[in-house]
Amino acid sequence: MMQITPFFRTIHAPVVTGVPPANPHRDFMKMPDGELRHYGMRAFRENGKISLTRLVAKSDDCGLNWREEILTSPTVGAMVKSPWSGEYITILYCKRQDPNSEIIDLDAFYDATEQCPEEGVWCFRAATPEGPFRMTRICPEVLHIQRQPLALRNRKRWVQTFQYWCEDGFLHPGVLISDDDGASWTRQILPYPPLHEIAWPHKGYRWRQPGSEPVVAETPSGELIMLLRTSQDKHYWMFSRDAGDTWSAPEPSPFYSVATMPNLVTLSDGRMVAVWNNTTPLPETDHRQQPILQQHEIDGLSEDVFTNRDALHAAISEDGGRSWIGFREIHLNECRNDGDFRSSGGSFDSIDKSVHQNELIELPENKVIIAFGQHARCRKFVIFDLDFLYDRERSDDFVKGLDNWSLQLYYRSIYGNYRGITGHCSFNRRQGAALIPHPDGIPREVLQIGRHPDSRLLSEKEGAVWNFPAAQQGELTLKLRLERNSAGVRILLTDRWFNPSDPVAEHFAAFRFDLDDAGRLNEVPAFKPGEWAELRIRWNQEAGKAICLLNGEEVLQTSAQTATDNAVCYLHLQSLAETADPFGVLLESVSMRAE
Repeated sequence: MMQITPFFRTIHAPVVTGVPPANPHRDFMKMPDGELRHYGMRAFRENGKISLTRLVAKSDDCGLNWREEILTSPTVGAMVKSPWSGEYITILYCKRQDPNSEIIDLDAFYDATEQCPEEGVWCFRAATPEGPFRMTRICPEVLHIQRQPLALRNRKRWVQTFQYWCEDGFLHPGVLISDDDGASWTRQILPYPPLHEIAWPHKGYRWRQPGSEPVVAETPSGELIMLLRTSQDKHYWMFSRDAGDTWSAPEPSPFYSVATMPNLVTLSDGRMVAVWNNTTPLPETDHRQQPILQQHEIDGLSEDVFTNRDALHAAISEDGGRSWIGFREIHLNECRNDGDFRSSGGSFDSIDKSVHQNELIELPENKVIIAFGQHARCRKFVIFDLDFLYDRERSDDFVKGLDNWSLQLYYRSIYGNYRGITGHCSFNRRQGAALIPHPDGIPREVLQIGRHPDSRLLSEKEGAVWNFPAAQQGELTLKLRLERNSAGVRILLTDRWFNPSDPVAEHFAAFRFDLDDAGRLNEVPAFKPGEWAELRIRWNQEAGKAICLLNGEEVLQTSAQTATDNAVCYLHLQSLAETADPFGVLLESVSMRAE
């Protein structure tokens, strides 16, 4: 029986409660009595070969505490209970593994597939997730199954998403459909979104992975929404008004992200929660000038580098996905500033380090738990109250450090799909902007944003990125000090996360304010170097206007420079220095409230 503790009831903002035993995508489930389970494995070398210990993490108190149990019989991991028969089902693909491979295939966890006499996609059924299992082959092709099947509420039907490498060489999304509680299935391969093309600000291809890792959710009206990972700036989505028989053409969704796994879940009260990385990576470089990259990476046929997988977000919809509230950071990658990012924590468990894969389960008391991340250093269980997504204000004064800030800079590193080096498709990093003692001798710290030359960096331009509740209209208050001899700082309000050092973030910001070395704000005299000042920015995106007040006096009115697709939810500060700036601009505190 699920226990609800007093501490659980107090949770509002995200709280980390544990580490999933595997990269989440289809291994998290809730039993009828409320017990939470996350299946996974531990890998180790034994007699020169890789051995696996299969296990399950369990919680009886809504995910606050976890215990691990070793699995001694074949398993298929998490399953879904049929609302019609009461049996548990799941769908897996069976592909024979090379026993001598040094690469751990995460799907090797599902050792029950070893009982399958042929390759292909199989439906497993059982009275309990422990088995024994009955197996039926659905199709001979090896479709990649990354989510659990969805039992529709408005019709007796199962819908299972998949991705499939078609003869055209690209990943297509698809669905398997069953109208007889999993006894038989039909297959439908769907078109993928447009391929990434080289255009400003890019000089090379992104990984041209157009329609992978689909997830489907059912709205209260019965419409199906499928959300897709793409190589475009946004996740794309498709809609079905006939329970999955036919689908609309892929089109951009409201959710910015590139090459990350999205999630979409309908709650018991009909609200929908989206969990994704509301992030944009650095512009692609000219890969032809990267002699270390292989030709297929240059051509965008496989990944080269990921620079947008360090911030996980959530939003909620009350109208079947037509509008969304929140756009809140749920977690920042705890190793986002690691200098040895590629090798940090080792590569035996995983060679990716990110917070982009996720699964969500609804809990009592208006709360949810999310399992997310790749690599043991990055994976987490996080619980939060859904009211967190409705917050209207946020503040930070650095008393608790930099947990809520993105500050990373990137070293020029070997990256790409290479074995023989640690890590995978990633740059090593270091922190840029940093906390320093308060210049007035107060026993606290302030954030310094300047420029400290280091030729090893991809870009020396320091920045600081901070999330707040998305609002079309609101007020942002910053206590700033422009140091004497400082080059100044650029202040941006954006609708998504950009890298702190992103060279083009200014072009996509709703509002932009440049505080130059003379103290002028967008060319208007304002700040006195060496003195603290309170800058208040009041914005209204619908009107396309912003007003700036300095120490209570209006100094500037300006128009929006870009019509963003979503309400602004980020403050992005970036040094204006073109050369060394050891003085920089100091930030003592920041607060935001929606209006």
